[in-house]
Amino acid sequence: MPAVAEEGAPGEEEQPPLSCSPVGPEPSLPAAPTEGAEERAEEQATARPQHTSAEPPLDQFRIRKFFVLRPGTLSQAVRDVEALVDGTVDGSVRGVWLMAEVDHWNNEKERLVLITDNSLLVFKYDFVMFNCEQIQRIALNFVDRISCGKFSFPKHSLLQRDGEGVRVFWDRLREPSFTSRWNPFATDFPFVTFTQHPVSTVSDSFSDLCDIQKFQEQLRAAAQKVHAVKPVPGKANGVMVLNELIHIEAYVGLMSFLGNQNKLGYCMARGNIGF
Repeated sequence: MPAVAEEGAPGEEEQPPLSCSPVGPEPSLPAAPTEGAEERAEEQATARPQHTSAEPPLDQFRIRKFFVLRPGTLSQAVRDVEALVDGTVDGSVRGVWLMAEVDHWNNEKERLVLITDNSLLVFKYDFVMFNCEQIQRIALNFVDRISCGKFSFPKHSLLQRDGEGVRVFWDRLREPSFTSRWNPFATDFPFVTFTQHPVSTVSDSFSDLCDIQKFQEQLRAAAQKVHAVKPVPGKANGVMVLNELIHIEAYVGLMSFLGNQNKLGYCMARGNIGF
């Protein structure tokens, strides 16, 4: 509050010079607030929400578009795929994982993966319509090699991929044909490749669900157990685990570049399309 000057006429040496301005009423000073008014003002300032200028990162905004993050969506999806497990063939479910499959043309595809007593089940699940569109069943006693490591591409390839992956082989002696390598829709490869799902950083629960290292460890243990109980005649028993580069023989990959940049292999909210 501005200080109020002491009333009274100044001394002779302190007399101000005469002014020709018209004499008017002196401006009134604001009344000093009472003690109760000060307390109410403090309470209102405390109760008033403080505005922060920090905006959520753009990456977090994009991640929230994944339908798998909607409340109850993942739980319903897990119930749906578990209902498709054949108890006589697959046995009991031992682990549920949310992964991204990487095909031979470097395309990412959202997948639910189940490890059971006898099988590795890979589900293409529609998180929008709550519908399982495709099932791939891999017998664990046929799994003979698991490769873990970073991704690599041919020397003159224009593609690149960050992060690490896991590639599961079930017939390491069979090489893909030339036609299959150049067919983007081919599905007769004797291996499947996984990497971390983009929502792995959202929370601790999703981090565990998308943990590629824990997935590899559980898969190896399950396969070793089945190999001991149900060996395949003519095949070497056991699973070989290698830390090596996961090679993807793709060069230009314009389709995969556009698809991966726009997450076309995932169920996401994409906004209004049209005019």
